[in-house]
Amino acid sequence: MLLLRWVDPPYTAFMADAQITAWLDHDSTYVFRHKWADLSQISPNLPLAVVASEDQKFPEHWGFDVEAIEKAYALNQHSHKVRGASTISQQVAKNLFLWSGQSYFRKGLEAYFTVLIEALWPKRRILEIYLNIAEFGHGIYGAEAAAQRFFHKAASRLTRADAAVLAAVLPNPQRYSAAAPSHYVQQRREWILGQMQALGGPEMLEEIDAYPGRHR
Repeated sequence: MLLLRWVDPPYTAFMADAQITAWLDHDSTYVFRHKWADLSQISPNLPLAVVASEDQKFPEHWGFDVEAIEKAYALNQHSHKVRGASTISQQVAKNLFLWSGQSYFRKGLEAYFTVLIEALWPKRRILEIYLNIAEFGHGIYGAEAAAQRFFHKAASRLTRADAAVLAAVLPNPQRYSAAAPSHYVQQRREWILGQMQALGGPEMLEEIDAYPGRHR
């Protein structure tokens, strides 16, 4: 885990699981696309969009958003549709190291890896790895592959609108498409753009590891 603070992971457990599933299902549409890009090579619009969409308390929490977890638990008691409350750090933990599925044992491992990630990596590194391993479409992992596939440009050239679309599909990239955004994705894009503005723009991320209470 400490080594990954400096060494870029070439592959993840989630990627392996998806590729094996595609092989077993004889899915001819599955094409693995992934190309690493350092955070400095990714437009600041994308990390801002992802934080605005997925985890607005990312700069300040230590891996878990307790308030969001409590709200999700309360809502799930009265709804058949389960709502999650995973932070970006938790998503990095499960995508890097864990298999798909739901169990208390797996959630325990996720919490364990999340604690290690937050203890050993700066926030910028967590965000950098997340942006490189997140699935943005069927077989499309990371900001660079997504930018080239959907917008025919480098990740460094993503506009605010591009970034908001990519962030909008993250909850379910198998269902939602950045190439042909549905009405729901378009609505979510507009909401994300508003949240990006409310958070103060890309400047908010420049001192992300200098947030009060964080001294790494």
